[in-house]
Amino acid sequence: MRHFPAFLELRGRIALVLGAGEVAERKAALLAAAGATLRRARRFDAALLEGAAIAVGADAPEADLRALSAAAHARGVPVNIVDRPELCSFIMPAVVERDPVTVAISTGGAAPVLARLIRQRIEAVLPPALGALAALAGRFSARVRRLLPDAAARRRFLEAALAGPPAELALAGRLAEAEAAFADALAAADPAPRGMVFLVGAGPGRADLLTLRAQRLLGEADVIVHDRLVSEEVLAMARRDAPRIFVGKARANHCLPQEEINALIVRLAREGKRVVRLKGGDPFVFGRGGEELAACRAAGVPCEVVPGVTAALGCAAEAGIPLTHRDAARMLTFITGHTREGRLDLDFAALARPGQTLAVYMGLATLPALARGLLDAGLDAATPAALIENGGTGRARRLEGTLLGVAEEAARWAEGGPVLLLVGEVVAIGAPPAPAISVARHPMAAIA
Repeated sequence: MRHFPAFLELRGRIALVLGAGEVAERKAALLAAAGATLRRARRFDAALLEGAAIAVGADAPEADLRALSAAAHARGVPVNIVDRPELCSFIMPAVVERDPVTVAISTGGAAPVLARLIRQRIEAVLPPALGALAALAGRFSARVRRLLPDAAARRRFLEAALAGPPAELALAGRLAEAEAAFADALAAADPAPRGMVFLVGAGPGRADLLTLRAQRLLGEADVIVHDRLVSEEVLAMARRDAPRIFVGKARANHCLPQEEINALIVRLAREGKRVVRLKGGDPFVFGRGGEELAACRAAGVPCEVVPGVTAALGCAAEAGIPLTHRDAARMLTFITGHTREGRLDLDFAALARPGQTLAVYMGLATLPALARGLLDAGLDAATPAALIENGGTGRARRLEGTLLGVAEEAARWAEGGPVLLLVGEVVAIGAPPAPAISVARHPMAAIA
């Protein structure tokens, strides 16, 4: 975030506008609408800044604009020189006004026209009566705080009221009915609402691959418990003031054992919190979501599962590899590469059958053993394979070739990101993107 967004109180305070022209007039009108006392001048004099709370320059000689910028910076007066971000200490945003609601859009001075285009889109979406809804909430603010002292209970009530019947009535201009509906809803509000756990799939990493429900729940969460594979891009979609608890796990390095994670989410829900347990990919595809769901049910804690785009889907889509294809694969099998008691507990005979695609999760460390098992079970040594790192994030890398070649090169090639292995004829069907690296077939001894 290059600029910190803030709204200034300018009522009764002096706003200096330097310049005489159409742009200067528009800026002056905005400042006056905010209640500022205007001080206008065509040329700059340092005395003009005396007592000023803010200064704006436009349509004035270059020397005067630079002098205003330097003097305002020296005095700590916020200054904006229109379309000259290098001379500014703040940016004038494009504004959508629904008094008392104000939406401000800024591109950091890089593209003011884009900011105006964004404003036009928001103008078209926000109902004209939105300000009436905000005013309604403002009239009830003190009563809401008195009747719902718990912050989580208060937030949940307001989320429901401002998206439910009181809001619909206010936006329709039926203000008396809206006020009555708001009062009735407040009287019926639970001052100590029951907590709940949401097992939410974060997808492979890109925020725009979240489901709409996942995005909404992130904005409503009281606390977020997240894994190592959840990206910062996804976490940025969450409520800014919601505490985040990291419980990430890597191979042989568990930040928190699964039993303690189960106990944690149950405890937080019993405290009345809305808990979003955020998991990379999908909660029910090698994400231990089933164990956490069972723990919640055993404790009597309500729990809902919100699916996510699992790694195989995200990786394959980004790489252009179809997971099924009528000419190459009519079956898709998801596999975990984790060992059980030091060995891969897999039905290699079933996995080596032709006409299917294998999607192997967390299989980098056991890839040589996996390749040996498949080849010993009769899989063709020339079967195409692709190892995809950071798939579905926009930073994907791909190593492709035969299963033998990929197995030999994988350890040297990987850079520490999450990897997924795809094995099957479909790998050869997908068009290789620029980041792909091909490796030739190697002899069996290479992975012995």
